[in-house]
Amino acid sequence: MKAEEIKILLEKSFPGKAFELIENATPQGLAVSAEDLVEVMDFLHTHNQLYFDMLSCITGLDNGPETGTMEVIYNLYSIPNNIHLMVKVVLNRDKPTIDSLVDLWKTADWQEREVFDMFGIHFNNHPDLRRILMPADWEGYPLRKDYKEQTYYRGMKVEY
Repeated sequence: MKAEEIKILLEKSFPGKAFELIENATPQGLAVSAEDLVEVMDFLHTHNQLYFDMLSCITGLDNGPETGTMEVIYNLYSIPNNIHLMVKVVLNRDKPTIDSLVDLWKTADWQEREVFDMFGIHFNNHPDLRRILMPADWEGYPLRKDYKEQTYYRGMKVEY
């Protein structure tokens, strides 16, 4: 099943909700609103024609301060149906918040923590949202485009 067919299936199942086809990506994907994310992902996870049983990757993307947006990108895979799908959600950069998918896929736990740690994107209802790669007292989010490198850490000058 192709992304375009999945989009049609979603539009039939969720009348009135907008889904944008993203064809210039590998795998092809769909853009979904943050408000609809959990409901749509639950459908993708449980629908027997699709059955996306594997959340392969979650990553963040900072589009820069001038755009005012950030993105969370999910890569899904259906093992029995051999289907790949990318799902993208665009967030407001000033308050990047989205609901957690830990209840659907346990692998979302550490992946959401990594996105939080590197980009500062908050995942509502995450069971343990705290830094995973950087020290707990690290200031800022290193993969944001406006990040300023720390020159001091725990009172010591940091040399790069």
